[in-house]
Amino acid sequence: MTTALERIADKARREPTLQFTSLAHHLTPERLWQALHHMQTSTAPGVDGVPHDEAVDTFPQWSREVLNAVHRKGYHPPPVRRVWIPKPGKAAKRPLGVPTIVDRTLQRSVAEVLSAIYEQDFLPVSFGGRPGRGAHHALATLHHILVNKRVNWVLEADLKNVFGSLDHAWMMQFVEQRVGDPRVLSLIRRWLKVGVLEAGEIQPSLRGTPQGGSISVLLSNVYLHYVLDLWFQKAIKPRLEGEAYLVRYVDDFVVCFEHQRDAERFQAVLSQRLNKFGLDLEPTKTRLIAFGPRALQEAQQPGRKKPETLYFLGFTHYCTRTRHGAFQVGRKTEKSRLKRTLQHLHSVMRQILHDPVEDQSRRINELLRGHYAYFGMAGNYRSLKQVYRVVLRYWRRMLSRRSQKSPVTWEALLRILQRFPLKRPKLSLPYVALPQYIIL
Repeated sequence: MTTALERIADKARREPTLQFTSLAHHLTPERLWQALHHMQTSTAPGVDGVPHDEAVDTFPQWSREVLNAVHRKGYHPPPVRRVWIPKPGKAAKRPLGVPTIVDRTLQRSVAEVLSAIYEQDFLPVSFGGRPGRGAHHALATLHHILVNKRVNWVLEADLKNVFGSLDHAWMMQFVEQRVGDPRVLSLIRRWLKVGVLEAGEIQPSLRGTPQGGSISVLLSNVYLHYVLDLWFQKAIKPRLEGEAYLVRYVDDFVVCFEHQRDAERFQAVLSQRLNKFGLDLEPTKTRLIAFGPRALQEAQQPGRKKPETLYFLGFTHYCTRTRHGAFQVGRKTEKSRLKRTLQHLHSVMRQILHDPVEDQSRRINELLRGHYAYFGMAGNYRSLKQVYRVVLRYWRRMLSRRSQKSPVTWEALLRILQRFPLKRPKLSLPYVALPQYIIL
């Protein structure tokens, strides 16, 4: 963060109700240049068809024009190109908005300036789309709460189509709590209203913000900060009889309770609260379960079933005990995510069937490294090992299909692995949360 943004952050921290009326002057050519180079060079172009390298070459010209338009409130973002991408593990597809690279650069710059303010307002219960706070921090924090706090019930919830459901009027009211610069407000309002280009026709945006723009995640976090996080902290927790904790990652969240009655009362009013602001819960992904030391103890009685499992951010969380008999939360890769990973590995390995063995090894290791990097959390070694074993078996069959003379035996595969080893499973992330993320 630059010195100018540090001053904004410090002022926002010291004055929680201050409305910032002058922010657009922080949108400088240097900030645009940094935002442009933060993108991948292979990023997809928008409706204008301008690729990343051309945007870099013509930067002096368009950056001056864009900033002049912003200061006179004359900037009109081009329509967002809509593409449909398949949902992981499903036949259905979901829409993705692709702004132009120039517009994406401006969005990222504005989001950086606004983050200096809102990072002082956001509560520690929210993760995702925030600097230094990712899925692993949310998972470690949830584990800390389940093990160390008085938790007996967990509400697992998922919001339906958040990016496409945000109410524009409420969104602007929330933003105006902290932002009073008319130039920045004009930008946000036009980004919300910009049309979507699909099949040669521009469709108006009456609700939501196109998923894919750099400003979309920040705006959704601002929206949910007021609708959910702040409401839970200020209005709900003081009225509960026992302890309660919220952990949210963008539109996925879990709420942990000490008492069942508190959990049921919260579940009853949650839908009403969300409906007021145009949001809905995904019924297939929302449920209240008994989870914790008491649930595990009751499950050990004759005729009782095992405690239900909790699904959050690609992991299945379950009640278990340590070797010393203390309560522990186990975690493993969720079955649907594991199946999706193996299907993707098989698909890629089929594509590289006739590549040199060295190139195959390199490509497989890239996939394994990415899988281990996310799912390599403590307690999940068995799932990682399962992926490794499946890859070994499939690679041997794949190499055997390259020749009609003789199949590749396990002994031959071991000799290949000595020259071109595959990355073995490795746990790189611990159970415990970092102190600054622990929710008290």
